[in-house]
Amino acid sequence: MNKIWLIIQREYSTRVKNKRFLLLTFLMPLLIVGMIAASTYLSITGVEQRKIAVVDPNGFIKNSLKNTSQISFSFPANVDTTNYQKQGFTDILIIPKFDGDKKTNYILRSKKSMGLMLQESITNKINSAIEDQMLQDAGIHQNVLDSIHKAAQFAELKAYEDKGNTSKESNASLAMGIGYASGLLIYITMFIYGTMVMRGVMEEKTNRIAEVIISSVKPFELMMGKIIGIGAVGLTQFLLWIVLIISLTSAAAGFLPADVQHQLTSLQQNNGQMAGGMMQASESAVKIYNFQHTIATANWPLIIGCFIFYFLGGYLFYAALFAAVGSTVNEDPQDAQSLMFPITMPLILSYLITNMVTQNPNTPIAFWASIIPFSSPMVMMARVAYGVPSAVSYWELILSMLVLIAGFIFTTWLSGRIYRTGILLYGKKVTWKTLIKWAFVKG
Repeated sequence: MNKIWLIIQREYSTRVKNKRFLLLTFLMPLLIVGMIAASTYLSITGVEQRKIAVVDPNGFIKNSLKNTSQISFSFPANVDTTNYQKQGFTDILIIPKFDGDKKTNYILRSKKSMGLMLQESITNKINSAIEDQMLQDAGIHQNVLDSIHKAAQFAELKAYEDKGNTSKESNASLAMGIGYASGLLIYITMFIYGTMVMRGVMEEKTNRIAEVIISSVKPFELMMGKIIGIGAVGLTQFLLWIVLIISLTSAAAGFLPADVQHQLTSLQQNNGQMAGGMMQASESAVKIYNFQHTIATANWPLIIGCFIFYFLGGYLFYAALFAAVGSTVNEDPQDAQSLMFPITMPLILSYLITNMVTQNPNTPIAFWASIIPFSSPMVMMARVAYGVPSAVSYWELILSMLVLIAGFIFTTWLSGRIYRTGILLYGKKVTWKTLIKWAFVKG
């Protein structure tokens, strides 16, 4: 055990003191904040604008077809399919004469194709315009319809999780974002640190360093020390990222104007309402309060605790397999690529399943994928974000953890049998058939 500890210290200290590790650790939070800011900016400025000329022989669409931030409708008199671009329009919408309630097709002509979301938006607006006209034909005036539409936009959905005699507010969009981000982060780090283990083993083998080390420690001790040491590096990086992100967020709050901070404090103390006698809160203060309130709906201690467990469990599960592959590879890197394929495919499939589970956390595939250790590190995090026990029952979470523990114990044992033979084998090209023989046949 003392020898494993020495190997862990060596792997950990050499990587933590590396300049690349320090730069990545301290620049990553800034990069994440920058990416969020850039994506927000692009989502605002990168919106496609369409100016659509409408040909309407029915006469009533003009009064009911509403413009949006992306679509502007116009009803020019002398525009057709031959000259709409010269008149400054991106598209022309030709609506046929409606005949009763028969299904009718309308035509959208443009030089550049339109996205699916915009097409669906136009379809919904035309159908709403037809519905308004039918209501007017039934005796309801347009001004009454407008007032009803405006008055009806007062309902806002608030979702709550029932926990015994109490309930807690939840937010599906936040849960989806946390689940997706957690799954993506685990997916990326599995590849990064898994391949780091494999390359470390390959380098020691090709440089003949492994022969020297094996003379002092057992192959299994060397493999375990390398896996745990690199895993500790990854865990250290995650913990530093959490501390840095919290520190940056707290520091950013100090740069808010004094009046906004005062309004924000009042909103926090009065459940989103300004204290009596105070003026109405500014839009900035309300947005910051809503963001903080939404973030607070997540069970962060549970999410962070599960993330650490599934990161470590998933890493140990896959890193042992990567180490086994690294021990069998000689100078040719193509051998590593062919042997890695059966390991990377479950990772890629798990990531695809995670994307589906972030939107549907309670399907049968979500349950089984969160139990099977090949996919549970990513998929269970996508489900845990929706809440425990509302989305994931306690027995499911415990079963998933126990199966993952059993899984990495099995893969460690399996890889250890391959590692002890492969680390000292040179000049022979190894196949998966050979690996299976080393793993299950006593030698």
